[in-house]
Amino acid sequence: MTAWIARVLALRIVEILRRVPQATALFLLLAWLPSSTAQEKPNSSIAADRAYKNGVIFTADAKHGTAEALAIRDGRIVYVGSNSGLSQFIVPSTVTEDLKGQFLMPGLVDGHMHPLQAGLKLLKCSLNYEPLTVPEMQQRIQACLDRSPSADPNEWLEVVSWFQESMRPPGVKTSRATLDALKTSRPILVVSSFGHTALANSRALALAKITASTPDPVGGKIWHDDRGEPTGLLEDSAYDVFSDLLPKPTEKDNMQAATEALKAMGRQGVTSFLDAAAPSESIAAFSALRHAGGLTARAHFAPVIEPKEAGDLSGAVARVVTLEKQYDEGKPAPAPGITVRNAKLFLDGVIAAPALTGAMREPYFINSGTNDKPNWVPGPSRGPAVYFPPDALSTVLIGLGRAGIDPHMHADGDGAVHAALDGIEAMRKALPAADIRPGIAHDEFVDPADFSRYKTLEAIPVLSLQWGKPAGDTMGLINYFGPARMKILEPSGLLAAAGARIAFGSDWPVDQLDEWFALKVGVTRTNAPDAPSEYRGRLGVDPGLSPDAVLRAATINAAYELHQDDSTGSIEVGKFADLIVLDRNPLKIAAEDIAKVQVLETVVGGNVVYQAPAPQH
Repeated sequence: MTAWIARVLALRIVEILRRVPQATALFLLLAWLPSSTAQEKPNSSIAADRAYKNGVIFTADAKHGTAEALAIRDGRIVYVGSNSGLSQFIVPSTVTEDLKGQFLMPGLVDGHMHPLQAGLKLLKCSLNYEPLTVPEMQQRIQACLDRSPSADPNEWLEVVSWFQESMRPPGVKTSRATLDALKTSRPILVVSSFGHTALANSRALALAKITASTPDPVGGKIWHDDRGEPTGLLEDSAYDVFSDLLPKPTEKDNMQAATEALKAMGRQGVTSFLDAAAPSESIAAFSALRHAGGLTARAHFAPVIEPKEAGDLSGAVARVVTLEKQYDEGKPAPAPGITVRNAKLFLDGVIAAPALTGAMREPYFINSGTNDKPNWVPGPSRGPAVYFPPDALSTVLIGLGRAGIDPHMHADGDGAVHAALDGIEAMRKALPAADIRPGIAHDEFVDPADFSRYKTLEAIPVLSLQWGKPAGDTMGLINYFGPARMKILEPSGLLAAAGARIAFGSDWPVDQLDEWFALKVGVTRTNAPDAPSEYRGRLGVDPGLSPDAVLRAATINAAYELHQDDSTGSIEVGKFADLIVLDRNPLKIAAEDIAKVQVLETVVGGNVVYQAPAPQH
């Protein structure tokens, strides 16, 4: 090659690089060097399987880049850039989609959900998260009973998705009498959508042998009436006893539930998820789907380490490692696979009334007056003690860190959050060089003094952004916490301003799987426009997040949380082709309209796993 030809080629490559900054030099050289006719005939060695052009592409990369086109080969992104640079990747066999200005972005990474439980709920009697009066609740459950009139009187009825905090009118009480009034002798267990409270009828309590003398278990609470009798309301581990009494789903049930959960994720644009309290049957069900070729999202699992295991924490860590060795598939590939590299720890319950089992730094308020003339003042309770004592929490976090397992901690109250941060600080001191990415889920109340510690300790707040709005579960807390604390309830924007890396987790099925409503709330801090009048306006003083920030929370930040940011979470050359196409641009529309976003196409590892039905004309 003469010096003149080399100079001309070099100038030509520089010109193209200026127009297409994200195309790699390797691909350009391969395109230009084989022959003088490369401009007319694409090089087969870089031919794309699938390509998109004429789009608005949100890359979520570190440079906040945008693009018009991208190309995919063997499940990975091989080109991101302008339309003009795409042609070298196109051959007759390339499936090319003209986006016609539509928005393309990385697939959503849901950093906290319970997918098998969600799938199984689709098969059960459901109250559908709706605000109900006691008579409406009874009517719904009676309808479920009436659908199987010949059922065995000993057959359990499990009712799910009870939005206890939005019962109407606000503050209404339920008890076993609510269920005893139904026309049945069957045992009934109603589980709240938050998953921390259950209501049992008298028959169910009798079968569980819960009486006035039954002590509260570690990490749980049995509510009692004025006579000392159990009311039927049970918190957290207090209703674990029912797990041995309720019929177990079969392997077929679990496979069906996992399949339905994945379909729901595809419709929402979820391409990766963390099962944030993964029982062994969940890991087994999704693993079976994986081997059958039916896994359509990247599946991460966090087995639970229970507070009762505090006496044998090394054994608890070893149990998680055993599950990792059994199921984890190692280095990820373009096709979605299984990882077991997280462990879940519950540090408290929920701040929601009437449970009030979140661990707080300052007391819950109580009414020292009357119903007619209330006087809410600090009471004697800060909620339960953090479920893991400080030494035990530090020990287990260090043990997990040494095993290469990322801890994922449930912490609703600011006392639990503070304990989680203290535990992470101990872990960082013991393992200063370890790449451990601890997540703290929910963070509904955070002491302002702890805001900056997230960044300092590289702790990741994994937030269910849809909770940051006026609703029954938030506005019902005002009396118990007082106006000062209520101002900073659900502090997503305040944490972000302090430098925290915000990740998103829907907590499905605690709420319906509606990722776009959640992201909208993350920006606006408002409920739906048709919400009851008492739930209008913004929640608190938190500024919320920008549209760009909520998209990053549900893509690259959650990918970082799951230790897969080197392969997913952004649209960059070399990463897996996990992407979604939307019907509108969430960065340009009114923030309230982010809730209306519809996913048109979901792609995982270069394969289309969901395509929206064609519109009816």
